[in-house]
Amino acid sequence: MGVTSVFSVCLGLDCRSLLLFTLVLLLVAGCLRSRRPSNFPPGPWALPLVGNILSLDFKNLHNDITKLAETYGNVYSLKMGPEWTVVLNGLSTLQEGLSKSDHLSDRPSFPIHTDVIPDLGVIFANGYSWKQQRRFALSTLKYFGVGKRSLESSILEEFKYMSKELASHKGKPFNLHFLMNNAVSNIICSLIFGHRFDYKDKKFLQLITLLDKGVQIEGSVWAQLYNSFPVLMRRLPGPHHSLQQIYRGLMDLMKTEMDAHREDWNPSEPRDFIDCYLSEIQKHQDKRDDEPDACFDEGNLVMCSFDLFGAGTETTSTTLRWGVLYMAKYTEIQEKVQAEIDRVIGQSREPSMEDRANMPYTDAVIHEIQRMGNIVPLSLPHLTNRDFQLGGYTIPKGTVIIPNLTSVMFDKNEWETPNTFNPGHFLNKEGKFVKKAAFIPFSMGKRVCLGENLARMELFLFFTSLMQRFTFSMPPGVEVMLKARFSISLSPQPFEICATLRAE
Repeated sequence: MGVTSVFSVCLGLDCRSLLLFTLVLLLVAGCLRSRRPSNFPPGPWALPLVGNILSLDFKNLHNDITKLAETYGNVYSLKMGPEWTVVLNGLSTLQEGLSKSDHLSDRPSFPIHTDVIPDLGVIFANGYSWKQQRRFALSTLKYFGVGKRSLESSILEEFKYMSKELASHKGKPFNLHFLMNNAVSNIICSLIFGHRFDYKDKKFLQLITLLDKGVQIEGSVWAQLYNSFPVLMRRLPGPHHSLQQIYRGLMDLMKTEMDAHREDWNPSEPRDFIDCYLSEIQKHQDKRDDEPDACFDEGNLVMCSFDLFGAGTETTSTTLRWGVLYMAKYTEIQEKVQAEIDRVIGQSREPSMEDRANMPYTDAVIHEIQRMGNIVPLSLPHLTNRDFQLGGYTIPKGTVIIPNLTSVMFDKNEWETPNTFNPGHFLNKEGKFVKKAAFIPFSMGKRVCLGENLARMELFLFFTSLMQRFTFSMPPGVEVMLKARFSISLSPQPFEICATLRAE
């Protein structure tokens, strides 16, 4: 064998050895990175690189995460890709983490969002900008009637459109999914855009359909993989790219509405949220030199409108769909609700928010629908803005936090029959409505849902109006299926229902 051949063999062996050494080094480094920091919350063993992503069932994630607390405690950790995440379980833990300090008042930044939309608006913004946008959104929604009786007429007027559509089916089976979405969405559209959309408007139907699809993808393993490995996932095909197209479509609608408002905008006569925001932009532009940190601009207007539209459509309409489904399953509860409505309101007038105090059973049923529906089971993620102690553990700055609302809404120590639909959870022995600290469908703390007051109004007025006018039942021979479809929100599996007009 010549010198050249021997050199080639040696070189080959060196290359293989180097490759093997590199692989071992990467494996060791991955294992070291998978080790929890000092005094960090415990949790299941994590694989190098992917962490716990592959061991979690993303179609049943809220239950998986709740079961893990039985083993690792109310404060435990997961590794989602290369980053650590801490899960909070139980009422006292969530109260300590979310309500008693501002350590968790930030939101994490996710590539699947930021690759398309900026971290502006009222949901995923942080710091001074978020505080300003939230304060303005709350005050403006209140100005246009949220939490006041003046908004009742708009909700009840929208119900008339929905009622007409329901009645048109003449008691025959149909899927009310998008009808419910359209009706609820029109309330927030009236507040943001100053007008409602016809249920047959093709553009509106497309947006509602895209929003529903986007919510499903958002809670899938695809979104988690994108956020964990953005460089790789940007190059791989998959539903995550559809999600970004949906975001672009919704953003385009907001921009179109903003441009249309500018054409006939009158600062002295604001018609809606966009008009008020345009005035705020102008006010801050006039004193830009004196207020360099002012964050009222077109970018934040578009994102605030985007956030309000999405949040104001999905959760309330999903809760109402659960409500109809539960009433079809528990017909005796539906009859008791209708009996209370007939006694307090009758058939000759529309419901009012003032009626709620005299309708404890109906109020309890609505609350139980929210509890059992568990619409946002894992809330929205938070981010630690400094190191802090919780449950005896040290949680570093920059850690993603998941508040597990499911662990509270189904806690056997908080509810008599946590896994059973039972309006009695919200009634005392005298049949009067009672509040429960463990009822937290809107989360808690500084990031509590800013649309809570609007949602409460919509749920009471829509649900009571539906029960006043219709009786809901399943098609002949069809059993009620209460299995949920998991994403960011928990929604019913597609179903058909029969809506029969009640005799006046």
